[in-house]
Amino acid sequence: PKMKEEHCLHAALLCLGVLCYSHGLSTEKLNHSRPSLHGHYEKGKEGQVLHRSKRGWVWNQFFVIEEYTGPDPVLVGRLHSDIDSGDGNIKYILSGEGAGIIFVIDDKSGNIHATKTLDREERAQYTLTAQAVDRNTNRPLEPPSEFIVKVQDINDNPPEFLHENYHANVPERSNVGTSVIQVTASDADDPTYGNSAKLVYSILEGQPYFSVEAQTGIIRTALPNMDREAKEEYHVVIQAKDMGGHMGGLSGTTKVTITLTDVNDNPPKFPQSVYQMSVSEAAVPGEEVGRVKAKDPDIGENGLVAYSIIDGDGMDLFEITTDYETQEGVVKLKKTLDYETKKSYSLKVEAANVHIDPKFISNGPFKDTVTVKIAVEDADEPPVFLKPSYIFEVQENAASGTVVGKVHAKDPDAANSAIRYSIDRHTDLERYFVINAEDGNIKTLKALDREEMAWHNISVFAVEVHKQHQEAKVPVAIRVIDVNDNAPKFAVAYEAFVCENARSNQQFITISADDKDDSANGPRFIFSLPPEIIHNPNFTLRDNRDNTASVLVRREGFSRQKQDLYLLPIVISDGGVPPLSSTNTLTIRVCGCDSGGSLLSCNAEAYVLNAGLSTGALIAILACIVILLVIVVLFVTLKRQKKEPLIVFEEEDVRENIITYDDEGGGEEDTEAFDIATLQNPDGINGFMPRKDIKPEYQYLPRPGLRPAPNSVDVDDFINTRIQEADNDPTAPPYDSIQIYGYEGRGSVAGSLSSLESATTDSDLDYDYLQNWGPRFKKLADLYGSKDTFDDDS
Repeated sequence: PKMKEEHCLHAALLCLGVLCYSHGLSTEKLNHSRPSLHGHYEKGKEGQVLHRSKRGWVWNQFFVIEEYTGPDPVLVGRLHSDIDSGDGNIKYILSGEGAGIIFVIDDKSGNIHATKTLDREERAQYTLTAQAVDRNTNRPLEPPSEFIVKVQDINDNPPEFLHENYHANVPERSNVGTSVIQVTASDADDPTYGNSAKLVYSILEGQPYFSVEAQTGIIRTALPNMDREAKEEYHVVIQAKDMGGHMGGLSGTTKVTITLTDVNDNPPKFPQSVYQMSVSEAAVPGEEVGRVKAKDPDIGENGLVAYSIIDGDGMDLFEITTDYETQEGVVKLKKTLDYETKKSYSLKVEAANVHIDPKFISNGPFKDTVTVKIAVEDADEPPVFLKPSYIFEVQENAASGTVVGKVHAKDPDAANSAIRYSIDRHTDLERYFVINAEDGNIKTLKALDREEMAWHNISVFAVEVHKQHQEAKVPVAIRVIDVNDNAPKFAVAYEAFVCENARSNQQFITISADDKDDSANGPRFIFSLPPEIIHNPNFTLRDNRDNTASVLVRREGFSRQKQDLYLLPIVISDGGVPPLSSTNTLTIRVCGCDSGGSLLSCNAEAYVLNAGLSTGALIAILACIVILLVIVVLFVTLKRQKKEPLIVFEEEDVRENIITYDDEGGGEEDTEAFDIATLQNPDGINGFMPRKDIKPEYQYLPRPGLRPAPNSVDVDDFINTRIQEADNDPTAPPYDSIQIYGYEGRGSVAGSLSSLESATTDSDLDYDYLQNWGPRFKKLADLYGSKDTFDDDS
């Protein structure tokens, strides 16, 4: 570095000598390249004066041993500058990692000491900066320079394995030297200094089965043909020792559990040579007959055994499958058996390994055989249907008694008993079908409707005549074939709206149809107008040929005031054979719309109602009116039911107290009060008496013999005559009734029957006897007194 010659600083670095051997501390002045003098002149051999080149810091690495536990701080080294004359004017300053805490410097002498015990495994080196400054002014005399203090390692850490326990697998019967697992240990000491971190592996437990490589820690097999079936698991202890394995080195151990994995080195073997089994002839296919098992000491896929039938007279009737959970061969019935035909069968069954290892093929063959003998047992069998199920078809609306199909069952026993058939009524609750008990023919009991039920699923029983407990059951599916018996109709109840300002040929609704029949008898639908309104002046119809139709406006200028509702009949035809059609009515309302075609109102009354009166207000007003009417009716009804007194006791004006009473005279025995003949219809006297309430289609002339004499006063005859006329009158209603006469006001010769005017009429009745009835009848006597009394009062 470029420095002023007079201010060159020479650093005399006093190092700790070979501390690991002598523990003595010595310092040494270190030079970088060539020998130099220490701050002063030296004389040569020939008297020549030699000048040493001035240098700044002369520094190198400092070393301090770790884990030093002496009583005094460790001297690391010494710093010295060439301009230091020893007068104490120069102060040495130390900064950097650990300065002032771990490392301290004597600011006068430049000696550096370590005040704490150091651990290389925690920190291997420290970087520090040194500088010489004027003690009085603190002015730097030299630029700062860095140096490194390295912590020198000692063997204070034992080897440690990555795991406390290891687990490894190796196939059984592996060759000697087969690699099992590699275990690795680590040492925290410095691997670059001495042998503190040089490890050597050895096996403490596990011989003679396994060995370990000293340098790599790889565990290998040491014995051939280790058999898993003999011993499956081994425990090995491995040691790692530092210092190259020499005396005084530190060590660590780990445990390794080694498991021998299985290989297919054992063939399957049957424990016996013959198996005896039996099966009933009533057994169904798929039923288990028996089981066989070959033993294989191998495990997993190496112990899997597959069973097969390789020979025997029952190969077509029996089969064998493998139960992989129990490793057994399951013999099952493949076809039905008949005791009367054959009573025993013999099978040759083979058991073979599924997975064979070519390395151990010499241990084979990996299969074994056994004989299975099966005896057939006799059984009373139920009837058997010729088919497992039946499917029949019948047209809907077919007449009752139509044959649907036939089922057939037979008795498989030698007796061949007769069979009777019946339908399970739980599957035919509506009793649509009946079956002939003798021959199994199924017929309909009523007409079927496909739209109501397209398929009928019933069950048919077959039982032996002499053994009712022996029965068989078979499902029968009956499909109802569609017939075009439903005409198409609107898909929904359409209600269309057309604007008063609608334009000509403007479409305002699209309609579609629905048909309950099958698709073959349904679409495509054809829409049209009836022939009589094909030229409808208001609307027209366009078939879209996609099972929809559009309704269009034919003219312009609709008016709600003239007509607010139109009914448009539309004919819809289906595509069935033969096709069916129906006429559906589309309701079209005329509505008021804005210029954009949005509906405003569809009521004709909207023109005359106040625009400010809402629909809710109208409903409220109508409800109030109805409530008032109900109140009035109830009030009137209650007043009518109230019993009025027959006699007025208070003295009141006659004109304000009219007494109502029913005085009809003396009854049928009173023939002197009036002439009943005067009540006859004047027109009836001439033989013509039309009905007033019903307009007759032709005139009826009563028989002369039935009409009473005009002057007859016999009431009984009069009424009987009228009843006979009503019974024989074809213009009269079809029920018996007493005819009501309303002719008194037109030309009747009879006067009024009211008693209100009896006081002013010329009557021969004498009411003087009322005077003798007491004070309670005084008012009535005053009203109906004698004429002379009345005249005197007036």
